[in-house]
Amino acid sequence: MQIRGSVKHFCVMAVTLILACPGVMRQWSALRAQIFGLNFCPATPTSGATRPGQKHDKTMSEYPAAQTRRFDAEVHQLMKLMINALYSNREIFLRELISNASDASDKLRFEALTSEQLKGLDQDLAIEVAFNSEAGTLSVSDRGIGMNRDEVIDNLGTIARSGTRRFLESLSGDKRKDARLIGQFGVGFYAAFIVAAEVQVETRRAGDAAANGVRWRSTGEGEYSIEDIEREAQGTTITLQLREEHRDLLNRWQLERIIRHYSNHIAFPIRLVEQGGDAVDDQAESADQVVNDTQALWARPRNELQDEDYKAFYTGLTGDPEAPVSWAHHHVEGSQSYSLLLYLPGQAPFDLLINRDEREGLKLYIQRVFIMDAAEQLLPRYLRFMRGVVDSADLPLNVSRELLQDSPLLKKIRATVVKRSLDLIEKLASDGGEAWTRFWKAFGSILKEGVIEDFEQRERLASILRFSSTHEDAEESVSLDDYIGRMSDDQEGIWYLTADSLKVARSSPHLEAFAQRGIEVLLLTDRIDEWLVAHLDGYKDKPLKSVTRGKLELDDAAAEPNEAAKALAGRIKKALGNEVGNVRPGQRLTDSPSCIVSDEGGMSLQMQKLLRQAGQEVPETTPDLEINPDHPLLAAMSVIDDEARFAELSRLLFDQARLAEGGELADPAGYVRRVNQLLVEALKSGADSQGSGAGSNAASA
Repeated sequence: MQIRGSVKHFCVMAVTLILACPGVMRQWSALRAQIFGLNFCPATPTSGATRPGQKHDKTMSEYPAAQTRRFDAEVHQLMKLMINALYSNREIFLRELISNASDASDKLRFEALTSEQLKGLDQDLAIEVAFNSEAGTLSVSDRGIGMNRDEVIDNLGTIARSGTRRFLESLSGDKRKDARLIGQFGVGFYAAFIVAAEVQVETRRAGDAAANGVRWRSTGEGEYSIEDIEREAQGTTITLQLREEHRDLLNRWQLERIIRHYSNHIAFPIRLVEQGGDAVDDQAESADQVVNDTQALWARPRNELQDEDYKAFYTGLTGDPEAPVSWAHHHVEGSQSYSLLLYLPGQAPFDLLINRDEREGLKLYIQRVFIMDAAEQLLPRYLRFMRGVVDSADLPLNVSRELLQDSPLLKKIRATVVKRSLDLIEKLASDGGEAWTRFWKAFGSILKEGVIEDFEQRERLASILRFSSTHEDAEESVSLDDYIGRMSDDQEGIWYLTADSLKVARSSPHLEAFAQRGIEVLLLTDRIDEWLVAHLDGYKDKPLKSVTRGKLELDDAAAEPNEAAKALAGRIKKALGNEVGNVRPGQRLTDSPSCIVSDEGGMSLQMQKLLRQAGQEVPETTPDLEINPDHPLLAAMSVIDDEARFAELSRLLFDQARLAEGGELADPAGYVRRVNQLLVEALKSGADSQGSGAGSNAASA
């Protein structure tokens, strides 16, 4: 409090001093202008200015006219911001330079269609990436349209000026539709300064004389030099002098990896040439060193492709040696066009269930240039196993082309990805067979997440789900539609049971009454199933009901328990005390003595167990106990007069019911002690009866 008061006192004094002293006020105005980048000048006192204490009413003409000024941009700081803050990955620089080279080649191809001067110059439009590890240089060359001096000043001397954007805006109709231009923002070139201490550009516009070449050079510090040079080749060569800490990129393996990752499907061949030292610098040999695949399979018509083409592309895309189960290839045309190639994989990666936020299967391309492989805006979590490609020229990106921006087209593509993916899965489910069984075993648990997360697709996803059932011996082979088709006319809901395993579920005492009446029960054994049924209240107007919750009413004419049964339930409740919520006789059981019953809106034992295993704190609950008064054990307990012995048997009954549900015992040692005591008593009783029988036989003899 003392420090806060001192700061407040200091601020008040400072403001008072500024307001009291005109000179200080003028200095503060100048300082404020420097801080906020404003060039406003303090007003100069006029001859009619008043002195302190003097009153003077100014007319409108005596006030200085309002001025409008532009904010000044500190070029040096802006360059540093772009270089150091715009891009998150240093490898992006090569993608951007190759994209610019591709644009230059594409521009030449378009202009050559209408310009006699350029005809024939659009041949062998390749891109060459050359590196010299000894000199620490890397260059990207193209034989594209190139630039003259004015264009160099416009495009390289003005930050964020996009020549490609202006060129694209000049196109219309079929030309615009056929364009493969990539660059839009005009800042991709400056990504070179991420790794380079100096960047040099030598260029000549196609069709100009060799003497009209231009050299541009800059260190990225806010200044550049430009000069005229003699250049025989048309197009552009960008040479980077790499900083020492980035020279590890100057090896064939690294550069091939980067090119194949980001620019593998550029429309023009990319040749990688090593220079300096013992490297071969022979143009004839380098012509064959094309490192990219210029054919983007998703951009080709479907009628040109065979199944083997799709399978080979899948292997190259994912590195998965196993063939995909199925795929979908679509071209969407219109005011906004895009291409989709989606695959259903045959096997799941080992960390699919763990890494819910990693959606690296769907790769996003813009005009065949790789942008990102974790396009979470295009792929919901429950479809993260999908693999494939989305390619669009119209998706809005941030300036660095590393992040998607929200847009109506983005939502449209996402909806299409979801629809086409579910189409593939539904067709596979309807076909059935081994392929569907393998797919469901690998990805069924992931699809169930969609019921929880995607309300719009909940009903459709629920129809795809498969469960084990008391009607089928096969695991997870019954759909909700199958279940409804077998329901009797008087059955109102879909009954289910959750358990740790199928073996535990099939032996659950809760199923006894349903088996006796021929009612099918779904057996849910996935860890996610508890969350699934918490969000899936019903399906096709049929509510989902748990066989372990609430009071069970299967027969309208079910007999009410008699007074003896109610009295026995009361004695057990008194013996267990607060360990149990309520004890009641019921109609769930036919062969078992007792079972645990959860409240209608309460948390099941299975859910409590899962939450504890996940490290969550679970409030203590007291479940109800339902007894079967007709069971011999309960009949034997009802005639016991020793209340201590009755209490021990009641606790044993309660613990058995918990174990039958797959629950955990509060006192395992106590349970073992009680079982051992019963065994000893049973053995003694058996020995006494045998001894008594032997003595009787001897007496008769």
